[in-house]
Amino acid sequence: MNEVFEEVRAALYSAWARKWLVLGVAWGVCLAGWLVVAMIPNSYESKAKIFVQLDDILTKQTGIAGSDKSDIQRVRQTLASASTLEKVIRSTKLGEGVSTPQQMEREITGLATAVSVKSEEDNLFEINAKIGKGHFSDAENARLSQEVVQKLLDIFREENIAGNRGEVADAVAVLDQQLEERAKDLESAEARLTAFEAEHPELAGGANAISNRLNQTRTELRGVEADIAAAQSALAAINGQIAGTPASLPGTAASAGGAAGAYAQAQAQVAQLRARGLTNNHPDMQAAIKQMELLRQQAQREGGGGAGGIPNPAYSSLISIKAERQANLQALLARKAALQADVSMSLADQASEPALAAEAQRIGRDYEVLKKKYDELLQDREELQLRSNLETERSSFRFDIIDAPALPLKPAAPNRPILLFGVLLLGVGAGVGTAFAMSQLKSTFATTNGLERALGLPVLGAISTSLTPVQRTEEARRTKMFFGGAAALVGVLAILLVVEFIQVGSVA
Repeated sequence: MNEVFEEVRAALYSAWARKWLVLGVAWGVCLAGWLVVAMIPNSYESKAKIFVQLDDILTKQTGIAGSDKSDIQRVRQTLASASTLEKVIRSTKLGEGVSTPQQMEREITGLATAVSVKSEEDNLFEINAKIGKGHFSDAENARLSQEVVQKLLDIFREENIAGNRGEVADAVAVLDQQLEERAKDLESAEARLTAFEAEHPELAGGANAISNRLNQTRTELRGVEADIAAAQSALAAINGQIAGTPASLPGTAASAGGAAGAYAQAQAQVAQLRARGLTNNHPDMQAAIKQMELLRQQAQREGGGGAGGIPNPAYSSLISIKAERQANLQALLARKAALQADVSMSLADQASEPALAAEAQRIGRDYEVLKKKYDELLQDREELQLRSNLETERSSFRFDIIDAPALPLKPAAPNRPILLFGVLLLGVGAGVGTAFAMSQLKSTFATTNGLERALGLPVLGAISTSLTPVQRTEEARRTKMFFGGAAALVGVLAILLVVEFIQVGSVA
């Protein structure tokens, strides 16, 4: 620690011993540094905050538009793209004197570093433009930074409102062209399918249609066979009833109002119960049959065994029912024969025409594929057309300026007061460093401890400089001149700071 303190004392002594060298170097470095700082152009920054929303309630309801992370990234890329920056350059003073592609490329590169787009949230963006051109005045740089931000906003709004509608219209036109081509292919497929079905109606729909038709026919045939069995059973039942019912009733027409008439009424009642579906085991049916038998016996006793009897109405009714059921059975048998013939024909088609069946299936498959694709394109075209109509009436693109770009009144860079003060410190440091370096080149020692360490011998003491009164007066005058030169250096710094504040205040 003592050695470091000794080195500091030595440096200060060397600087003071060569104070005029320190002052001269400080003046030279400060003047050069202040000149460099003065040549640095002021940069002015203008900024704006915007809110971008790519969809609204109506488009969300229709389900044909929506924003996601890719759309937000597209906003950032659009704001800072080379094409956008080129439009900004051509529409502002930055484009003055730009006549070659190389010059435009350099201007775009420079503007890309001066413009930044920050995303504070997903839909909230901040656009900054920092302009500092040496061939422009401070007021021109300030206005130019504001114009750059405003042009970016204008170009972005135009491209995303008008450009988006144009993209939708172009997409609709492409889909219309595709639909026209698909419609021609679909018409050709329909013509081939119609011609094939007209030539081979039994193969309409291909092999699958034949199999489906065969299965349907077999199912219907099984139902008809069940109906035939039921009809045969009903016919057998009516035959049994007819066998047990006499064709005529005993007695004469004169005695029809006696036991014979009652017997006929009993028979009619039994027939009515049978027509209702009651069997012989039913209690009502058993009672009616028992009463009919009693009346029959009584009628036989009164009529002498049935000679000269009258026609039995129950028998006539049963004969009518039998005729109806026989006709129904014949119709079912005819239907069964027709279905069996259809089954035989379908089996013959499957067995005898495998190539035609395959051709029918291929034509039908091609037609279905083309029709499905046509329907999908038609649906896409209708959705895009709806989107185009919606964006014509009201755009789903919402663009709100939260903070408009303002004219900057103070330069954002450089921080000239700090640079001027830093140059002063650099000049003083350079002067002191130069004096210390000069002392290191000469074989002199600033302190006794340094001499003792260098010689390795003890130093008994040191004799200070002895000056005459005239020399003291001259030294005092030279010291005053030194402090005057140092004060003048600080004064120049103060003047430069005042000039800087005046210039900054005059930009507005």
